[in-house]
Amino acid sequence: MQQVIIDCDPGIDDALALEYAIKSTELEILAITIVAGNAPVDIGVNNAFKVLERCERLDIPVYRGSEAPLKRSYVSAQDTHGMDGLGESGINRQSQVQPQEVPAEKFLADFFVKKRTVGILALGPLTNIALALQFNPELGRNIQRFVTMGGTYKSHGNCSPVAEYNYWCDPDSAKLVYENLGQLIEMVGLDVTREIVFSPTILEYCRRINPDTHDYLQKITQFYFDFHWEYEHLLGCVINDPLAIAYYIDPEICTGFESYTTVETESLSIGQTLVDRYNFWKKKPNTKILETVNTKAFFTQFLTVLLDAPEAMIASDLNLLQLG
Repeated sequence: MQQVIIDCDPGIDDALALEYAIKSTELEILAITIVAGNAPVDIGVNNAFKVLERCERLDIPVYRGSEAPLKRSYVSAQDTHGMDGLGESGINRQSQVQPQEVPAEKFLADFFVKKRTVGILALGPLTNIALALQFNPELGRNIQRFVTMGGTYKSHGNCSPVAEYNYWCDPDSAKLVYENLGQLIEMVGLDVTREIVFSPTILEYCRRINPDTHDYLQKITQFYFDFHWEYEHLLGCVINDPLAIAYYIDPEICTGFESYTTVETESLSIGQTLVDRYNFWKKKPNTKILETVNTKAFFTQFLTVLLDAPEAMIASDLNLLQLG
């Protein structure tokens, strides 16, 4: 079992990713740290507790992190995720559990003072990671793996022609992390996550297999469905963050290449990931850029866990439905 800390900004797809990670037998979640991104940080904290409550795992500690980017003004993605961050789903929180008193960035900095066999899965803007790195410059060298959902290599952006939201939201933190982490960054960018479309067909399949889970998924994804149709004429929604979980569990699900990468912090291309695939800069690679994904393998893993169903059945059904 792999031990990991998840840094996120819940967020519809973050909520799906958290549930997937928590219920997966391959991962042990030691802590969840929250950053402002898809929704303001306090809404993100509340949504994390909603997921933990749903999974009956309120024992996992939650740390409140940064409420604003390092330098630029904060712009949420509530137009995409709803004002409550969960698609205006109306899901209420019952528990009275509160986040830990220590700020997320301080927790991360202190936790990785020594070398550990623990990784970080960063699903939102990299503000908490950048601040922790400033507190503890050895943080990157003391983590086992660092996987981030963010950036884009060849695909267009989702909040500008060239930028993915997480890095566009806080480009200065992303640049700081890429240039100073001292650990190979595994970048799960839009190039591969755009292949992971949670379609109406898949949602209907969920209803057939696990009606209770279907009802929850429908509640939190309908807003996402509507957004994707309005702006991209896509039937369904791209669920970016769950792919980062699947890749962390099974790196064979994606292929990629190593390269030096940095992030633009100014002008019209703010937040763009600059990937030096052909080594113009002659710098040591700091990133593994993912390029391809086995979509069927992803949905087999994802639905097996979320629907609490036999893997062989899910794989067979996906073949019959010609999904993936």
